Amino acid sequence: MTSEKPLRVGMVGYAFMGAAHSHAWRTAPRFFDLPLQPQLAAVAGRNADGVRAAADKLGWESVETDWRRLIERDDIDLIDICTPGDTHAEIAVAALEARKHVLCEKPLANSVEEAERMTLAAESAAKQGVASMCGFSYRRTPALALAKRFVEQGRLGEIRHVRAQYLQDWLSDENAPMTWRLDKSKSGSGSLGDIGAHSIDAAQWVTGLNITGVSALLETFVPERPLAGDLVGLGGHGDLSSDTPRGSVTVDDAAIFSARFEDTKFDGGAASAGAVGVFEATRYALGRKNAMRLEVNGSKGSLAFDFEDMNVLSFYDAAESPDAGFRKIYVTEPEHPYVGNWWPTGHGLGYEHGFTHQVVDLVTAIGEGRQPEPSFADALQVQRVLAAVESSAANSSHWQKV
Repeated sequence: MTSEKPLRVGMVGYAFMGAAHSHAWRTAPRFFDLPLQPQLAAVAGRNADGVRAAADKLGWESVETDWRRLIERDDIDLIDICTPGDTHAEIAVAALEARKHVLCEKPLANSVEEAERMTLAAESAAKQGVASMCGFSYRRTPALALAKRFVEQGRLGEIRHVRAQYLQDWLSDENAPMTWRLDKSKSGSGSLGDIGAHSIDAAQWVTGLNITGVSALLETFVPERPLAGDLVGLGGHGDLSSDTPRGSVTVDDAAIFSARFEDTKFDGGAASAGAVGVFEATRYALGRKNAMRLEVNGSKGSLAFDFEDMNVLSFYDAAESPDAGFRKIYVTEPEHPYVGNWWPTGHGLGYEHGFTHQVVDLVTAIGEGRQPEPSFADALQVQRVLAAVESSAANSSHWQKV
């Protein structure tokens, strides 16, 4: 049974991620026993009419038009940051210094320097019992969590290869209007930070190995887009005339890089050569809607995952069936991560469940007085990889240490 003691949440931002987080805060205590009862106390946004409409729709008790007011309020315990990356550092540091717990969307910041400042603030606040976590929600997909369990159990042996892709196609239309995600000053980077960050975090988390070096290529296919933000999400981009004002796209449309992972010790033996990896992130892969893929090959077996078939983990055990190839594991059994709190065996989960599991893990950690994962330090490591990719691409794909 969920405790009656409240955890009063103040959320900043109410668009796509705000809606996903709101659903998670409402849903988590209805399916999981939590040490604290999440309370949707207030949501903040700059547009008074917009934030009020969002509060009514998403279930928030009150509104603010300045995020600073959330932090000042005595009836707020946790700040949930669902805004563009250029605001993360200022909001998170202020909240942590005010001894508010913080959940911050990924990527943690728009630069390594900002991420370092946030991590220092988080480490300082942790000494006062304040929790902080970065929202890499794909960690909470049951099939990926099962993949990590297999690696930890040694079922893959020594990790040798990692290949990760995140493929979408929602920007393939060159007349799709400009959004903040295409403005480097707000988003930090394009496909690299928006979706590639998820692949980097998942690869490091599942394998337990950090990336130590990269060689990269970034590409922008459509350098200008119509300045017609009111058309975003409405379709019908063909209505735009040839003289519609266009703005410059200042981020990457596609990111490709090879990577080397840190050396490891396997089965108590000597250090082995680090695993190698290949990463790809694009929003121009026509026909791919949300293909967040990860494959890991080891000395004893392999696993493969694709979010477009998110309830399945493909696994190959060289000892069990050397000639049979991969077998599919339907991750819908009660013993699988998170699944036992949901539906009967065989009934799959969806995208929104990752955010609910994120709330569950965060609230449980706060209730138990420990720091949740991924920490800001974990997210800083991802930020360093993102920076190394950009540096490598800017230097003609020379090898760049992380």
